[in-house]
Amino acid sequence: PAASSFAAAKDLDDDDHDEEGPPPRTTEDFVEVDPETGAVFAHLPGRSYPLILRKSDGGYGYDSTDMAALRHRIFDLEREWLVYVTDAGQAEHFHMCFQAAEMAGWLDPAKHEVRFVGFGVVQGEDGKRLKTRSGDTIRLVDLLDAAVDRMRTSLEARVQEGKCPLDADEVEYAAAVVGYGGLKYFDLRQQTDYQFSYDRMLSTTGNTAVYLLFAHARLASILRKAKDERHVDVDTLQDLAGGLIFKKKPLDLVTHPKERALAFELSFFTEVVEAVAKDLAPSRLCDYLYKVATKFTEFVTDCKVLGDTRQTERLLLCHATGIVMRQAFQLLGIKHLDRI
Repeated sequence: PAASSFAAAKDLDDDDHDEEGPPPRTTEDFVEVDPETGAVFAHLPGRSYPLILRKSDGGYGYDSTDMAALRHRIFDLEREWLVYVTDAGQAEHFHMCFQAAEMAGWLDPAKHEVRFVGFGVVQGEDGKRLKTRSGDTIRLVDLLDAAVDRMRTSLEARVQEGKCPLDADEVEYAAAVVGYGGLKYFDLRQQTDYQFSYDRMLSTTGNTAVYLLFAHARLASILRKAKDERHVDVDTLQDLAGGLIFKKKPLDLVTHPKERALAFELSFFTEVVEAVAKDLAPSRLCDYLYKVATKFTEFVTDCKVLGDTRQTERLLLCHATGIVMRQAFQLLGIKHLDRI
């Protein structure tokens, strides 16, 4: 296996590699074989302890299996960009693996990019690792099911109060979208260890997927009413805005301060996506999406859209906001809703 081939790193030669790949460097200066036990260690500069590539009993632990997996991805799968996503506590371990692979000549900095992306540990309200009452690890599917059940109960109560227009099937679908999306968003926006809380995760206020989905449903409702009640199709307005009829009189989308604030926020979308891709930090996209939703809510609160003299401009702003929000939802792996 690949793990044992690295454990015998002193015997590696050019025939063990792709002809076009970088030749392996000598491992004499950092790989040590204990003559008495047969254990193999990789001593890395700047590290206080070595990687154990083979244990004294001849077995292989995480160090060797992760090195084997890394070698497999580089030489067998021929991958040039690798992203490791685990809890932040394993950062040093994987950085040591990357360092050893580079010293062995497996990783070529000019060709390969290897990144570690750590996430925080999910804790209970007691500040300890989230577990069941019996001390077992909680399954993700159970957390998802519980989130959906809570949203179903909440939506059914809204239906009974006359605050929700959804039928039974729509309630079931919406509960799944909001429940799954709520948990996923709550996790993606975290950068460090965090305490798991259904109440915070499924709150209709604050930086939650529920708040964002309600904001999107609100803008979708405005556009739907414009079409159904005022016979104004925003897609037609968009075509007209780019046509000759408006070239003689360009649209001013930023007359009101709240219009300007929303349009200004929307203009950062491309920049944010590029930064997220570069830094591998989905929390940035979550924070941006929350800012957009907040600016939109302030905009429609202070600025009348339907029936206003600036109806055209404001409908286009709603339309643009919807496009950005749906793109962001898609990047985060969250479905959107037009009605809640």
